[in-house]
Amino acid sequence: MDAVLQDRTLKALSLLLCYPTAELQGAMSEIGGVLAAETRLTAAARRDLRPLVDALATRDLFDLEEEFVMLFDRSKSLSLNLFEHVHGESRDRGGAMVDLLETYRAAGFEPATTELPDHLPVLLEFLATRAAGEARDMLADAAHILAAVAQRLEQRQSTYAGVFTALVQLAKAEVDEDAVAEILARPDPDPTDLEALDKIWEETEVTFGPDPNSGCPQVRDMLAQMDTPKPRPADTAAE
Repeated sequence: MDAVLQDRTLKALSLLLCYPTAELQGAMSEIGGVLAAETRLTAAARRDLRPLVDALATRDLFDLEEEFVMLFDRSKSLSLNLFEHVHGESRDRGGAMVDLLETYRAAGFEPATTELPDHLPVLLEFLATRAAGEARDMLADAAHILAAVAQRLEQRQSTYAGVFTALVQLAKAEVDEDAVAEILARPDPDPTDLEALDKIWEETEVTFGPDPNSGCPQVRDMLAQMDTPKPRPADTAAE
């Protein structure tokens, strides 16, 4: 595979799921342009992304940060760490994390962050460097998780739901509705109930991997790689 291959749409979606910063706000015009031009997404999916792009570009940064923490840091049911939805804090999660990190390194990809390997923005950054078919297959493996999180976000009337809906479309997979229902049946505590949340986090403390509070991959590095459109793999051109 061409080592310089980049899927700018996956990079853009990864950036939308990063912790809001002034730098990210300044890049929203470019990110929005990439997503608006993505023909693999339906017109409805592109339209559903626009409110989030606009919000990240124009809203007060403190308010954006507070919303992000409330959604993705305080709500385990919305965790951006995908294995949280599969393995919880069981020992299986550690093994799956090691396997995923080995997959990254075998492809010559070293995450520019100390987030856990299953952190969705990190995974999307990796998939942006892979052939289209491989990226689709890995997204398809997580489609039921993405669909469940999308539904949770829709229930909260969050504009972030559009990102997860777009990822399900890019996966081009038939979502396992039973698996989605199983995830949605799990507890989904009110993120404003701090006492209940503290109890949950104390019972399921993460002990694997580096500091999960260190942030997303570097926005500057990812944006630099988005500057020049790169050729798509052969199987994408044929679609």
